[in-house]
Order: sequence, then C-alpha cells, then structure tokens
Amino acid sequence: MPQATDPTAQRAPSLSQRVVDGVTRRIQSGELKPDQRVPPEPELMREFSVSRSVVREAVSRLQANGLVRTRHGVGSFVLASQPDGRLMQAPDAVLKMQQKLAMLELRLSLESDAAALAAQRRTPEQLAAMEAALESFDTQHSTGEGTVEADYRFHELIAQATGNEYFVHVLRSIGTATISRGNARTGRPTLPPKTPRFGEPTPQLRSGKEVTAQEHRAVFDAIARGDASMARAAMYMHLNNSRDRMKATKH
Repeated sequence: MPQATDPTAQRAPSLSQRVVDGVTRRIQSGELKPDQRVPPEPELMREFSVSRSVVREAVSRLQANGLVRTRHGVGSFVLASQPDGRLMQAPDAVLKMQQKLAMLELRLSLESDAAALAAQRRTPEQLAAMEAALESFDTQHSTGEGTVEADYRFHELIAQATGNEYFVHVLRSIGTATISRGNARTGRPTLPPKTPRFGEPTPQLRSGKEVTAQEHRAVFDAIARGDASMARAAMYMHLNNSRDRMKATKH
C-alpha cells in the first residue's frame, strides 16, 4: 500500500529557485563581486541543466531581490549590497494589525504613483519579468504553495520600473509585512472577504488569491499598454481591496 504523502513535508526547490540559490551563494561568498557580470544565460543553462525560460525567471527573481541589475543587450551585473535601512525593525510576526494597516495606507499612495511611472518608463525586459512573476503566482496558487514571494516580486518589479531607487527602498522596508501569507501550510487565505465590493457581488465564493491575481493582471495590463492613469487606478483599487481583506481577518 503506497504511503500517504505528508502535506507538511518541505517541497524541493523549483528549477528557477535552484538557479537563484546558486547565484545568490556566489554573491554572498564574494565569488561574484559588485559590478561583476553574472554568467550569461547559456552558461547558467548548462550548469543547472535548465531551459532559457527558467534562467530568465531566475534572473527576474534576482532583480526583485535587489541582487542584480540587467542591462539590455549586455547582461546582468551584481549590485552593491545596500545597508539595512528598514523602516520597521520588528519581525513580521510581531507587527500589530494596526501597524500593517497603516503601512498599507502608505503603500496606497506610494505604489499607485509607482504604477503610473512604471507604465511610462518600463522596459520590455521589466515587463517580461512582471509577467513571469504573475505566472509564478498563478502556478504556486494552483499547486497549493505559498504565493508571498511571487506577490512581493511583482510589486517590487513595478517599483524598479519607475527608475527611482527610493520607491524600491521604501517598498522593501514595508512590503513583505503587508502581503498576506494566509494558511501556513497551503498559502490559501485564512478568511475570505466578508462584504461585497463593486463589480464582485459574491466574493465569498472566490478564493482571495484568485481575486488578487485578477487585480494584479489589471495593473499589469495597464502598465503594458503604457496607460499611466489606468495603472494608477488599478493599483489603488488592488491595495484598497487588500486593506479591506486584511481588516476582514480581524473579525
């Protein structure tokens, strides 16, 4: 009789995560130094036995983690480490709900403007990285994995696309503390939204992650079209809805 799989067992890292971990170790050990070029795609493909699309997803993760920058037609280069200037020094677990709601309020203004700027300034490579983050979010949700990493990566890539390093700095300080982790085992939301919102008469019938994915897609589509006003509005609606969802978990 086959042995039941333990749902709490740790999953093996994804293909792209193996590449991310390998490059990150080299950066942290000093093997790859600031401003040094990361091995090119063909070399990483051979080393990790993965496809080009996997390598590109890994590079987008390294970008979102602030470890590398990519110059079109040239390659990816290691970024100098930044001092830890987090606005909130307490671990996420001990942050009070009121603090998280206050940080989301700040993000409403910050990221709405960031989305508008990203619609005007994003590069094709940045747009592709955003789409890869959305695809990772969908995949992780469909397989029951946590979606925090892909969620945060999408928001940080938008901040990077503004071309203004301070958007990235502030988001890194507060972003992960306000992205819902849901159930520790499945990554699914602990509670659905409790009250209907315009355009969504029965949100209780839908997963909070599915709603988030739809909101992300609206932001992405506006940025892809270069529609700054719509990108700003879509991001504002997404974060405002996120705040409502967070408030719902208090009850």
